[in-house]
Amino acid sequence: MTEPKPRGRPPCDDVLTPAEWRVLELVRHGLTNRAIAGRQGLSPDAVKYHVANILQKLTLPDRAALRRWDGIRRGSPLRNAASNKEGWRMGPIGQVSRRVRDIAAARAWYGEVLGLQHLYSFGDLAFFDCAGTRLFLTAGDAASEGDSVLYFRVPDIRAAQARLEAAGIEFLNAPHMIHRHEDGTEEWMAFFNDNEGRPLAIMTQVAPPPDKGEEG
Repeated sequence: MTEPKPRGRPPCDDVLTPAEWRVLELVRHGLTNRAIAGRQGLSPDAVKYHVANILQKLTLPDRAALRRWDGIRRGSPLRNAASNKEGWRMGPIGQVSRRVRDIAAARAWYGEVLGLQHLYSFGDLAFFDCAGTRLFLTAGDAASEGDSVLYFRVPDIRAAQARLEAAGIEFLNAPHMIHRHEDGTEEWMAFFNDNEGRPLAIMTQVAPPPDKGEEG
């Protein structure tokens, strides 16, 4: 006789469930519950429930502590990445962000009029290539949303954060994954301010290890 299958979700071997990790990364990115709900296709109450569970599991007091929690999801290539001796060096600018009022019109203008290569879009976000530097457009009130952000590439985001903190820089959040590409490559960022309070960020890409069958 066939054994009945256990009901409910399969057990998770990580400190957080995949859904909780997705919410956590957006919290660390600075998004509100309502913004996370829109990005993830959830209700604000569902996001609030996830955040409460995350805080309880990690025994953290509040959302501010959650933004600075530096945990990494099990299975992330960054978790097992070897330390890079040059990791603290600030590399070239990898991305510049700009807010636009009409994302559809801006996507057409930057692509068709300026002739920039459109990389990909997600809802109200659009990315273009500018000879190796990525332009990141996001919808918002361009007149009141503050400065553009400069994103500096670094070989090792954790080493770079440690080096900058040793120099007296206070980060607004822990390094967090902002996107996983189809090939498994992850993009990680962490944000801080310059000496006049303008936003800056460090960013890195971490590729998954090659399949053993592809080696040799």
